[in-house]
Amino acid sequence: MNIKTPLRVYLSGEIHSDWRAQILQGISERELPIEALTPVTNHEASDACGERILGAEEKAFWKDHKAAKINLIRIHSSIERADIVIVRFGEKYKQWNAAFDAGYAVAKGKKLIVMHSEEHIHALKEIDGAAHAVVETPQEAVEILRYVTLQE
Repeated sequence: MNIKTPLRVYLSGEIHSDWRAQILQGISERELPIEALTPVTNHEASDACGERILGAEEKAFWKDHKAAKINLIRIHSSIERADIVIVRFGEKYKQWNAAFDAGYAVAKGKKLIVMHSEEHIHALKEIDGAAHAVVETPQEAVEILRYVTLQE
C-alpha cells in the first residue's frame, strides 16, 4: 500500500549548490507524495529580513540578531511541521546553522537524514550518530524518500 497523505520534508543546510533542486526534481520525476519545505535560500534576503521588516540598525550584531530571530520563526515552524528533515553540509562554508537545525530536528523527534561528503565524516560524527540515515548525494536522499513512501 502506498502512502496517500503527503509527507512533509524540510530541506535544511547549505545554500550554495543545487542540491535542493536535485531533490525536488527527483521527487517530481518519481511522483512521490511529498511536500517540500525550505528556508529562504537567497542569502542576502535572509540576512536583510530583520532590517526590512523592523528597521535599520547601526551595528551589524543587531542587524544579524533581528534577521536570525525572524528566520528562526520560519525554520522552527517548518521543522515542527516536517515529518523528515534533510540537512546538507556543504563543502565551502562551515554551516553552524545546519548543525543547529539537525539538533533541533532530533530534539523534536523528527526523522533526520544528513547529507555530506566523505571528507566531513569525522567532523560530523556526532550528528551522523543522531541521524536516521547519512547520505552523500541528493539522489541517495531521493531513493530513501521513495522507499519510505512505499513507492516500489
